[in-house]
Amino acid sequence: MIVRSTVKSIQDIMRQDVGVDGDAQRISQLTWLFFLKIIDDQDQELELTKDGYRSPIPEKFQWRNWAADPEGITGQTMLDFINDELFPALKGLQLSAKLGDRRRVVRDVFEDAYNYMKSGQLLRQVVNKINQVDFNNLDERRHFGEFYEQLLNDLQSAGNAGEYYTPRAVTAFMVDRIDPYPGELLFDPACGTGGFLTCSIRHMETKGYVRTPKQRETMQGALRAVEKKQLPHMLCVTNMLLHGIEDPSFVRHDNTLARPLISWSKDERVDIVVTNPPFGGREEDGIENNFPTFRTKETADLFLALIVRLLKPDGRAAVVLPDGTLFGEGVKTRLKEHLMEECNLHTIVRLPNSVFKPYASIGTNLLFFEKGAPTKDIWFYEHRVPEGQKAYSMTKPIRLGHFQGCIDWWGGKDRQGSEETPQAWRVTTEEVKARGYNLDIKNPHAVADDHGDPETLLSELARVEAETTAYRDQLKAILAEALAR
Repeated sequence: MIVRSTVKSIQDIMRQDVGVDGDAQRISQLTWLFFLKIIDDQDQELELTKDGYRSPIPEKFQWRNWAADPEGITGQTMLDFINDELFPALKGLQLSAKLGDRRRVVRDVFEDAYNYMKSGQLLRQVVNKINQVDFNNLDERRHFGEFYEQLLNDLQSAGNAGEYYTPRAVTAFMVDRIDPYPGELLFDPACGTGGFLTCSIRHMETKGYVRTPKQRETMQGALRAVEKKQLPHMLCVTNMLLHGIEDPSFVRHDNTLARPLISWSKDERVDIVVTNPPFGGREEDGIENNFPTFRTKETADLFLALIVRLLKPDGRAAVVLPDGTLFGEGVKTRLKEHLMEECNLHTIVRLPNSVFKPYASIGTNLLFFEKGAPTKDIWFYEHRVPEGQKAYSMTKPIRLGHFQGCIDWWGGKDRQGSEETPQAWRVTTEEVKARGYNLDIKNPHAVADDHGDPETLLSELARVEAETTAYRDQLKAILAEALAR
């Protein structure tokens, strides 16, 4: 594929530059460059199809005017232009009050972006390679979109950047079960690189919900998203452009938790929330004061409290949460009680630890709930690694097809006809209350592993420890003898 080979050659060029250190910087550098090319290609098409359309980027800094000529500026002249003119100009774009002002998109993308490359000659080579991709060519854009998804997947090996990526099989399954429709307000409060957004767009298109320009406009107008960190925000906005979204300004660069919980008004409530909030992290001092009823710094807990508040009556949500939320006490107990009183927590899909490898190896769960009626009972479904496979991995990742058993069991949109199986069981609210709202409920149909008789195991442990001590004493004696010579 020409797009894949083009991007690979760009990455090879970047590896020669002393300023670019590691995958995360390489992807960040690649993204703002591709962003400028993609938006300029879009601008040229919109200038032809929309009367009076003007690019959000000043003429001097439009890709076509400084990058398109393969014999154009290079070396130190290129670096000076990028660092001293282009970046300051795009970071400082003046915004209008007009809805759909694409200048906001550009300014937000460049707000914390950085040019890592130190060689103007290598930068010119990269720019010339990017010029080989025509984003107004639907076939090329589709191929690049597929490769971009792989690029996001590669973030798993980019250190902490891996936290921004949710396996696409997981996002696709969650969106498929939620089944969004154009016009329904859909919100991802911690959107990362936009996986849930792109899956939702693709779902509505595949299902035939979006066929006309008006339906597409309705769909775009109902999307909402926020991302706190600069790199995933930039990746998400570029992802939206690749999926034909003309105005991705709905992807805000902000911290959703920075607002007091009570300040979210009825007018801001949404029909759907699909998200994988960051977990294991802690918010900065003061954020917990925005959630007086659930005072904690645990990010996942704060997001769950926010989601319950943000849903409209009959609104529905699908959320990825760790095992710790299910069995946690204190604030977590109050939060689960609140969730079950305000919402119908109808299904919890339990995932194996290996789904999010290599950057996380903790148990995770998919919680599905609807606002309005309290929970009466909860279905649990245990997702298992395919037979013959010990765990999911980089080479054998989870795929949408692996969820087919759960989809078949689900019982359609209204969840009718679900029955207990070796992988599915139901628990009543009374049982959950009796457990102190501990939702870490194991599969009652699973056969417990036989680890052996405790007395025998302790005896064997004592024997092994004694043997280890004897070996250590022998090693000390050998070393002492050697040193004495």
